[in-house]
Amino acid sequence: MEQIISKEEFEEIRKTKGEVRGIGPRSIAEYVLWKEGEHGLKRLEDLMNSLGFPIEYRKMKSMDYYPYWIVSVSFLAVKRLFNFTNEDFQKMGEMDVRFTPLQKIFIKYFVSLKKLAESASKMWEHYDTLGKIELIEFDEKNKRAIMKVTEFDRSEYQCQYLIGYITATAKIVSKTIPICEETKCTFRGDEYHEFTLKW
Repeated sequence: MEQIISKEEFEEIRKTKGEVRGIGPRSIAEYVLWKEGEHGLKRLEDLMNSLGFPIEYRKMKSMDYYPYWIVSVSFLAVKRLFNFTNEDFQKMGEMDVRFTPLQKIFIKYFVSLKKLAESASKMWEHYDTLGKIELIEFDEKNKRAIMKVTEFDRSEYQCQYLIGYITATAKIVSKTIPICEETKCTFRGDEYHEFTLKW
């Protein structure tokens, strides 16, 4: 197989600390399956096997914890294998919310965007041991919320995924067509990530 990710890159990514629920890597595989079909998913799993880490994404348990680096290397793999765009990673985040029954049911318990935004940090901690998210502004009058994400400099593709995830989550609760953009990013030289949601 063509070397898509070098052993050196792989070993560097494996230094990533933290854990993530299996729903994270599984959502990547589900998007690959949806867009590239069984052949695409096989290419991804063959690549992981070639790196010495055989994995069957669909056998991962959604609520079990796995090393976070699996997400990071999977993002890089699908970017290089399929030339995924920012829009692809955003769509992946949206699909994670829309097609994961447990998450969708959980989100529907929130009766307002404000309550959802205020609970974002607890939701984050439930799925991910890396990073922190906090609500720094909620402006009901101007229909805007700003969230700050720290200690999460893992992948620029993860930023795009979060845009899609936040958008889809807000859509379920607000029943509007929200817009989310990353207004600050450590990969652009900022001190932290900042996501601005408008609805």
